[in-house]
Amino acid sequence: MGDQEEELSGDESAPLECVAFMLVKDNRVLAEKRKLTKTLVPGAVALPGGHMEGDEDPREALLCTLLHRAEEIRKIHYFAVESWEGEILNREAEALLWVSLDESHALDLAIDRVAVGEYIRVHQNQHD
Repeated sequence: MGDQEEELSGDESAPLECVAFMLVKDNRVLAEKRKLTKTLVPGAVALPGGHMEGDEDPREALLCTLLHRAEEIRKIHYFAVESWEGEILNREAEALLWVSLDESHALDLAIDRVAVGEYIRVHQNQHD
């Protein structure tokens, strides 16, 4: 997993595949406020994520992203994580915050709002 926005490898016209994750707890999702120094969407409140390297599997990229996060966004694979162990640490964002699932409008990126909406739709169907 790369961790610098300016260091994109390969064909820059090809879609850069990414993973994003929703840590969901008590009807809230973890979001990050991006640093103002970031090239892409500085200061945005967004779901955490990172880009995939080469032929990396999305699940492998997710595990790597959970440890080392990157910021490029083009084609995103979202994962909902409802259970984890350990403390959530902020390594790159300006701040981490919990956003209520019914307040996803607080997320600045439309694609993140769609992902949360899909999580709610699927989660509700599984429990009806």
